[in-house]
Amino acid sequence: MAEDLGSRNCMCLSGEQYRKCCGRFHSGTAEAATAEQVMRSRYSAFVLLDESYLRRTWHPSEAPKDLDLDPEMEWRRLDIVSTDRGGPLDVQGTVEFKAYYRHGGDRGVLHEVSRFVRENGRWFYLDGKILA
Repeated sequence: MAEDLGSRNCMCLSGEQYRKCCGRFHSGTAEAATAEQVMRSRYSAFVLLDESYLRRTWHPSEAPKDLDLDPEMEWRRLDIVSTDRGGPLDVQGTVEFKAYYRHGGDRGVLHEVSRFVRENGRWFYLDGKILA
């Protein structure tokens, strides 16, 4: 499936082609340099139902036993609201985002502040606080 997406714009709405953006992280040919890149690539992984990537980027201490991805969930848009730290030289950071979705006849927004940590040069998602 990733081959078909390669020349399309990435679903994280970075403006880059999928293969040059989240696709390189999903395939394992590159590691995210920032917490925001991990956030964007995880959003794209949810769009693609890429459980393997989601597990690789979830901190082992916080990863759920079961990951029940719903194929009926349509993730429509990602807006990065703000970031705090999470750069290439940081060891922790946060990303506030809004992810717009459609599920059946319902539409909604997941508004969250996610925490990330970098260990051994790799960024991991720790947890998130959902905002009203």
